[in-house]
Amino acid sequence: MNKKVIDLRSDTVTLPKPEMMEFIAQARLGDDLLGEDPTVRELERKAANLLGMEEGLLVLSGTMANQVALMTYCDRGQEILLGKDSHLFNLEGAAMAAVAQVQPRPIEVHQGYYDPELMEEQIHTGDIQKAETSLICLENTYNLNKGQVVSVENMKEIKQLAEQYHLPVYMDGARIFNALIELDMRPADLGQYVDGGQFCLTKGLGCPLGSVLVGNKEFITKARLNRQRLGGGMRQAGVIAAPGIYALDHMIDRLSVDHQRAKRLAKGIAEIEGLVINLQEVHTNIISPVINVEHLNTDGLLADLAKKGVKVKKIGKREFRMIVHYQITDEDIDYVLYALRQCFPGSYSFS
Repeated sequence: MNKKVIDLRSDTVTLPKPEMMEFIAQARLGDDLLGEDPTVRELERKAANLLGMEEGLLVLSGTMANQVALMTYCDRGQEILLGKDSHLFNLEGAAMAAVAQVQPRPIEVHQGYYDPELMEEQIHTGDIQKAETSLICLENTYNLNKGQVVSVENMKEIKQLAEQYHLPVYMDGARIFNALIELDMRPADLGQYVDGGQFCLTKGLGCPLGSVLVGNKEFITKARLNRQRLGGGMRQAGVIAAPGIYALDHMIDRLSVDHQRAKRLAKGIAEIEGLVINLQEVHTNIISPVINVEHLNTDGLLADLAKKGVKVKKIGKREFRMIVHYQITDEDIDYVLYALRQCFPGSYSFS
């Protein structure tokens, strides 16, 4: 029996490193609502410069960042284009309707590729019956159950389309650094392909809280007001910003290790009879195997893996998700593969 619990449900389950916690104790604090927290200002400047943008804005979560962005870019009753498997469309409590009051028009995205021709067909300039398209939303990495990379060429295509129709492009980049590592692309080059975006501090970067919204000065000025409207005004928020500063300096380059381990895990799973995985879909640190045995299901597998000290996330009746993060070691990957093999020995049946 493995005494250690190996938690692969998400990269949000990570605990801050001791060095990251030390940054909190050393942080200089002030009232962020008054623009006087020097640690917050440092993080916001650092994030903006890193991604080739003019300014940044610290918010409490990726969902808040996304909704602030929609409120800033769009008027009520307008329409946005986005991928049908995107977080914005599926996992924000219908906040587009309830908070930002915009209408989504989802499109198919195949393995992280946004088809510009398909997207152009869905752009509406507005008439008495159709909502006016006001924004194109990309997600990179795309699909939180796949973690697929949107290529530089594709981002360029979409940006050119947007400029043709005078539309801004916003990127939900919750895991943008995973994408940039895989693209071998300098973060500062991202700014030429999107008008604004956000990244999450709590996922692969291992922070306890927060996301950063970035864009030009006009966008961030308006976004700051919308953050306030959502109750996102903060006081001594340097305690949130300090881990983010550490993360941007120390946690980005190592993401490639997570990708390597995820791909090794995926290859091992592909060799287990009873599990199916498309290795071509494994771009970064996220893998989603499918159980290919008629009488077995995800609930049974999760229960059995839990007894063996392994946690994964159910995403379907026979599909589950595993995300590799900095707390997962090579030895952990070996053990997870061992535990999975124990669950699929020929005639095995979950009780």
